[in-house]
Amino acid sequence: MSKLKGLFKARWMSSLIFLILLFLITGIADPAFLNYSNIISCFNTATMYTLLAVGIAFVIMTGEIDVSIGSTLCLTAAMTGLIAQQGGSVAVMIAVALATGAFIGLINGIGVAYFGVPSLIFTLGTNSVVRGLVYILTGGRTVENFGGAIASYGNKTLFAEITVYYAIAVALVAISHIVLTKTRKGKYFIAVGDNAGGARLVGISVLGTKILAYVLCGLFAGLGGFVFASKYGQVMTVAGNGYEMTAIAACVLGGISLSGGLGNMIGAALGAVIMSSISRLLVFIGLPSTYDNTITGVMLIVIVVVDALAQHRSVEMSRRKRLLSRTAENVPEGGGKA
Repeated sequence: MSKLKGLFKARWMSSLIFLILLFLITGIADPAFLNYSNIISCFNTATMYTLLAVGIAFVIMTGEIDVSIGSTLCLTAAMTGLIAQQGGSVAVMIAVALATGAFIGLINGIGVAYFGVPSLIFTLGTNSVVRGLVYILTGGRTVENFGGAIASYGNKTLFAEITVYYAIAVALVAISHIVLTKTRKGKYFIAVGDNAGGARLVGISVLGTKILAYVLCGLFAGLGGFVFASKYGQVMTVAGNGYEMTAIAACVLGGISLSGGLGNMIGAALGAVIMSSISRLLVFIGLPSTYDNTITGVMLIVIVVVDALAQHRSVEMSRRKRLLSRTAENVPEGGGKA
C-alpha cells in the first residue's frame, strides 16, 4: 500500500494523468481518435523528442541548460545524409553522429563547467556556430536523395505497430532511469543539481558530472540526428530549429525542475509524448495546425511559471520548518513560564 501511495505521489504521475486526459478530451471531440493506431502513432512520432528530452534531462538535473541540441541534431542528420549519399554503412553513420554529438557536448561542458560561462549564453553561442557549420557543410542546400539501408529503417515496425526507433528510445529511457536511480554515479547528477557545494564537500566531482551530463546530452542529440535523417529521408538547413524548446518543455512537463536536483527520465519521456502529440490532437479537435506553436508556447510559459511557484513554495516551507524547529528548541520547559 505504501508503495502504491508513493507511486501516485511521483511527479511523473501527473504527466501520465495529463496525457490520458488529453487523449480522452480529444476522443470526446472526435471519437474516431480513440483507436489503437492513432494513439500508438502519438508515441511513435515522439521518438526524436524523447531522445532529446532524455539527453537534456541530464543537463537540467545538474542545474544547467543546453539550447544547442536542435542545431546538433541538424548537423548530425546532415552528416548522416551525406554519408548515405556516398553509400556509407549504417554503422559509420551512427558512429559519426554519436561522435559529433559527444564532441559538441564536451565543448559545452568545458565551457560551462570548467570556464564558468553561464550555460544559456555558452550554448546559445554553440547553437549559432553549429548551425553555421550546417550551412558550410551542405552549401546551404537540402541534403536529399539518399536511400539504402538507412531509409529502410525509417518507419519499420517491431511489434504492435511500435516502430524500431521508438522501441530503442524506450529502452534508452529505461536504462537512463535505472542508472539515475540505482547507481551511485547516476545519483551524482541529482546531487549536483540539488546542492553543488554540498556535493563537492562529500567528494563528488561537480566539474566531471556536469561535463558528463553535456556529453550524454550531445550523444542523444546525435542519435536523434541519425533518426531524423532515417525517418524523413531529407535534411533541410533549418531542421531541428525549435526542438530544444520542445525538449525543455517536455522535461519540465514531466516533473523535472529547471533549477536542478529533481525529476526522472520517465517524466521526460511522457512529456515528450505530450509535446509531440499536440499537432495530431489539434487535427481531431478541429483546430488548424497554425495553433501549434502558440499552444506549445503557452504550455511552456505555464509549466515554467508553475515550476517556479512550486520551487518558491518548497523553499518557503523548508524555511518555515527550520524556523519552527529553532523556535521550539529555544522555548524553555513549562511553556516559558517563570
